[in-house]
Amino acid sequence: RNSSAASDVYKRQLWERAWRHFGTHFFRYNIGFYEGEVRRVTPLRIRLADLSFSKSQRRNLKRNARFRVDVSPLFITDEARSLFLRHKSRFSEGVPESINDFVPSTADASPCTTMQVSVFDDGRLIAESYFDIGERAISGIYGMFDPDLTQSGLGIFTLLKEIELARESGKEFYYLGYAYEGNSFYDYKKRFAATEVYDWQSKWIAAGEF
Repeated sequence: RNSSAASDVYKRQLWERAWRHFGTHFFRYNIGFYEGEVRRVTPLRIRLADLSFSKSQRRNLKRNARFRVDVSPLFITDEARSLFLRHKSRFSEGVPESINDFVPSTADASPCTTMQVSVFDDGRLIAESYFDIGERAISGIYGMFDPDLTQSGLGIFTLLKEIELARESGKEFYYLGYAYEGNSFYDYKKRFAATEVYDWQSKWIAAGEF
């Protein structure tokens, strides 16, 4: 289970069929539970050639431009583990136990080429997100931020930086992961132009047609 264990072609085929990668495993599911309700799961991706950031997304990038942003291979530090513990205090249900529920500790232990976006304020880690790189796409895994800085929109900021990286590197798609039908905590994933939804019948269709 290392970065060479899943070829680019194999990863592309998995992502195109709405499989996700957490830790050392790929998975997918089409039904989930949210706030005591059974919800249909909606896998999302962005067709990057058709994407334009909204005014609020551009404001987010401008507002947080003062922070240092590093992109590097996956390596979970003690500071990142501490940030994860603070971040997970925001949740009342489905609270993860460990950051390793989402990513292994190092890039060598990942089945994909896994990278991270790290955001620093005067040397202090305030946000971090993790993503996989494939031949034609980037797939987001998990993001976290200091809950004391919620108003800064750092979770969206790291997502935007990943999307920028995907576009700059000539990728065709950015995979956002899963959301739910109806209103939920994950609705921020639905606010991107050029979003497509997997119909669970092997096709991706424009979100407005779902």
